Amino acid sequence: MSLINGLPSHVLLVHVVVVLIPLTALALVAAALWPRAGRRLGPLLPLLALVALVSVPLTTHAGEWLERHVDDDALVRRHAELGDGLLPWALGLFVLAAVVWWTGRRAPAEPGQGGGTRWSALPVRIVVGVLSLAVAAGAVVDVYRIGDSGAKAAWHDAYSKTVKGAEDGS
Repeated sequence: MSLINGLPSHVLLVHVVVVLIPLTALALVAAALWPRAGRRLGPLLPLLALVALVSVPLTTHAGEWLERHVDDDALVRRHAELGDGLLPWALGLFVLAAVVWWTGRRAPAEPGQGGGTRWSALPVRIVVGVLSLAVAAGAVVDVYRIGDSGAKAAWHDAYSKTVKGAEDGS
């Protein structure tokens, strides 16, 4: 998939990644740290993470096509290199989302119901919470860095720093 309605598909697909990765990160952290949120999200959490995960290689592949159709530029190469590093973060979000969902659906709704929460579950929740925070932060920072480099690559020579038509007062 190289073009969508005459536009390079990368410039359209990138918006899916820019929205879904931070949204998934936020939902993961909420579900990992607040079990009630995890229960409310239910299977939506791993499904959201799966869509985000699948969108990354689609966007990267479209970006590789676009890279071959623009002038060779150091900023474009840097953007492409950074973009290649997002897939492990997206995979981490998906794995942790699946773990949070799976453990959340097996836990009783409230402590004390169905035998209560075992003490051994607390260290596991802490580890999963810390991992979720770390992977979510890493994914969001990576999306920011990739987006910033892409904006610089796309716009560094594409606009004027002075107002066009300023000499006639418009």
